[in-house]
Amino acid sequence: MKLNTAAMRYLSNDDFRVLTATEMGSKNHEIVPTTLIVQIAGLRGGAGVGNCISELAKSNLIARVKNAKYDGYRLTYGGYDYLAIKAFSNRRTVYSVGNQIGVGKESDIFVVANEKGRKCVLKIHRLGRISFRSVKNNRDYLRNRQSASWMYLSRLAAQKEFAFMKALYENGFPVPEPIDYSRHCIIMSLIPGFPMRQLSSHEDPSALYSSLMSFIVRLANHGLIHCDFNEFNIMILDEPKSEDEQFVVIDFPQCVSLGHVDAERYFKRDVDCIRRFFEKKLGYVSEDYPIFQRDAKRVASLDIDVQASGFSKKMVKEFEKAISESREKGENAADQEEIGEEDDGDKEDEEEDDEVDDEGENEEGVDPEDEPEE
Repeated sequence: MKLNTAAMRYLSNDDFRVLTATEMGSKNHEIVPTTLIVQIAGLRGGAGVGNCISELAKSNLIARVKNAKYDGYRLTYGGYDYLAIKAFSNRRTVYSVGNQIGVGKESDIFVVANEKGRKCVLKIHRLGRISFRSVKNNRDYLRNRQSASWMYLSRLAAQKEFAFMKALYENGFPVPEPIDYSRHCIIMSLIPGFPMRQLSSHEDPSALYSSLMSFIVRLANHGLIHCDFNEFNIMILDEPKSEDEQFVVIDFPQCVSLGHVDAERYFKRDVDCIRRFFEKKLGYVSEDYPIFQRDAKRVASLDIDVQASGFSKKMVKEFEKAISESREKGENAADQEEIGEEDDGDKEDEEEDDEVDDEGENEEGVDPEDEPEE
């Protein structure tokens, strides 16, 4: 599902009320009955709801499910995108959406701007769509939890990343400024730099290496392990301020507590990723590197602070379990795929839009401040 905001300017407040009603109905329904959409939307005259549903379906923001036992619709990822962007627009954090500047296994990245023209980054979490090819064949863990869905997990990913980024930013860590979040989307500051994976040489690799290792240790001392600390999630600044301020770290949905059962393994993996990159790309090898038992000494508890701020321990466990299982199954499935399937990527995306979301929609209702204005 690609982000396409062309239809947004033509949608009325009634259209967004019906779209919101579909989201709220998804809390307890895999397919939201049309009668329930009419009831939740609360518009005067049922005929108006029918027109709104038709308009939303035409724009692929909701979809009728084939062979359903009753007349109803499900929210698509496109509709979820529109609800998040509408919330940002109401809060005046997003005025315009620009070009796409990045795509990952689990997210899409766009440039956006607010009313004052400040450019920011819109990160859209899309777990389950392009995260792992053939993942739709390996979704048993979703069936074991009645209300879970890819949209709900994407929402948890955004909520977790925003909470962790906010805590790190307020404690002086080199991370983007978190500005706003809604559902599965985050708004953060635009970093003037480039991914470290594009780095082919450096005037002082020793200083950069030391700064990166210091970040891993400092993060652990504050109670957190990044878990995906590699050249793809480190931005090298165009204009470094000092030897210790050469980079900004991004991507925190997979971040875990220092008390996690696998904390030592994740810590070592982060260290090894940096060592491997410097050896292969920059030809720099150092025998001086952090060791978990020696260097990971807790001096603060940002992990506990984040949970206290609203991202509960239950959410952490549910999200980590889902992501861990899906990655293992996705990697196993990818190993068995043939190269020829690459040409069917777009078709698979469309099929996943039709099939993956049917497992159940958003577990939580819409936030009051996210509802469209009267």
